[in-house]
Amino acid sequence: MSAQACGDARCARRLSEHLLASLLIGETPTITNLICAHAGQHRDWTAAYRLYSQGRVDEGVLFDRVLDELLTVLPDHEPMVIALDDTLIRKRGTKINGVSWRRDPLGPPFQTNLVRAQRFLQMSAAWPLGEGQARMVPILFHHAPSAQKPVKNASPEQLSWQREEQKQRRLNAQALEQMKLLRERCPSTRSMIFCGDGSYTNTTIVKNLPEHCTYIGRIRKDAKLHHPPALQEGKPNGRPRCYGPAAATPEQLRTDDTQPWQSVRAFAAGREHDIRIKTLDHVLWRKTGTRQTYRVIVIAPLGYRLTKGAKLLYRAPAYLICTDPNLPIETLVQAYLWRWGIEVNFREEKTLLGVGEAHVRTAASNQHLPAVMVAAYALLWTAALRMHKLNTLPRVLARPKWRRKTKELSLLPSTGELLRTLRTEVWSRALRPASLAHFVTTPSALTKSQKPSPCLASMLFCAA
Repeated sequence: MSAQACGDARCARRLSEHLLASLLIGETPTITNLICAHAGQHRDWTAAYRLYSQGRVDEGVLFDRVLDELLTVLPDHEPMVIALDDTLIRKRGTKINGVSWRRDPLGPPFQTNLVRAQRFLQMSAAWPLGEGQARMVPILFHHAPSAQKPVKNASPEQLSWQREEQKQRRLNAQALEQMKLLRERCPSTRSMIFCGDGSYTNTTIVKNLPEHCTYIGRIRKDAKLHHPPALQEGKPNGRPRCYGPAAATPEQLRTDDTQPWQSVRAFAAGREHDIRIKTLDHVLWRKTGTRQTYRVIVIAPLGYRLTKGAKLLYRAPAYLICTDPNLPIETLVQAYLWRWGIEVNFREEKTLLGVGEAHVRTAASNQHLPAVMVAAYALLWTAALRMHKLNTLPRVLARPKWRRKTKELSLLPSTGELLRTLRTEVWSRALRPASLAHFVTTPSALTKSQKPSPCLASMLFCAA
């Protein structure tokens, strides 16, 4: 697999070392630390940097391996559910490729804060686990910077070229391009369901979907909807009608007492829930024209309590739109609930693996190195999910007593447990006396008497 991603045996060996090192080291995953993890600090390091700066690695091959494994476990009649979202990785340097001022998504709602960061686009596919459960596994990680602003005193030709570049490098345009590439990587007979938030529910995405693809996303509560126009008998005067009478907005549909609530059984937050919904089928959305009809779904707020005897609280309702009005409601709701898994992937990639913390500046390095680390994360989970299918999951340490014993936790270990198990397996072999032979056979250039060498295993166990 590494040889296919690089095309050269030496580059493939370095890539394999970096994939494993990114999962083993517990510090900032810079290229220097990746080199030192495999005792390469006393050798020439330029080849390791050029592996990414000169584009000698194709991370798409690594993600294709994950995609192939997913297709083998996904039944032929079931669609592939893919979550689509972007994330920010904060940076301080101003000379790093793709760094610009971005809106801080963690800022308070009453104040818009700006942070200097890079923007990355990710797609994660749902690996089915049965009984409505699924684990989202990354299958794409793409650096998506914005185009630079036009320079002062630019010629008309430069302004025209820069405006066209701004259109092509918009986030929605780049997302649509990656969706089309992913559609080409999958069999044509496999249907695909893309799930996104409100920032991707727009004309660029919805009106230009690839074939055999469905989009589910959030919509504004005051979106303008219309019924299809009625057929007119005879020869009408003037232009034919494009829109019928105005339909209820999603918020009006939620508050309409004449429309009954339906109950849908779906898995979320570790167990199954009875989710109340309202639907509005075969409506036209004013924003995307008259070429396609949609289904609008309103999900009622789900009640929860912070503690056992606390006051019952409610989350905000969700307003969804689906480009396939004939898609079963159970499949639609469950697919969008799985979308939360991509947020979990973002958190674990940045906190546990340190994706985006490497000190690289060029455009190629900022694309390939973070993508390789995300691919290592995806391959780790692919191996764990394959073992889960064969009922051969590795043994992990007993969970603390305060961990909730839900059905979801009993199925799979967490990412932290997988990393600790992997480190235990690798480090236990490295601590054998045979692995320390090079410390004894290496000749010393010093003429003075050597100090006694401490036992590495004893030092590690004492430190623990």
